[in-house]
Amino acid sequence: MDSTISNLVIIIIIALILVIAVKGSIAHFKGQGSCCGGGGKDVLTKPKKLKNISCVKTVRIDGMHCEHCYARVHNVLNSMDGVSAKVYGKKGVAKIKLEKDIDDQVLKGAIEDLGYKVVSVQSVKE
Repeated sequence: MDSTISNLVIIIIIALILVIAVKGSIAHFKGQGSCCGGGGKDVLTKPKKLKNISCVKTVRIDGMHCEHCYARVHNVLNSMDGVSAKVYGKKGVAKIKLEKDIDDQVLKGAIEDLGYKVVSVQSVKE
């Protein structure tokens, strides 16, 4: 009788662990997991309304895996003076509008300081 109760307790514990693991995996595969320390709902910094757009750049970024990753890049870019950015995470692209010329290395450094890899920075015509 004691071994039956012990086995039942072990089975219940294993079942609970599996339920928690599957629930976390589903969220992660939907891009809502905490792969980079996030998870939950991130508050996005609103892109600025720039008066005079002097340049538009497209930045290709590797390493963004979830909504938290996209939000981190979005927020760091939009916190910069004279920058208005939108991040398209699934495409791995940030479209950045600049009010003044900002060196590519400054933009690259801000993104790479978060742990992502900037593949390219290209100026585009708006």
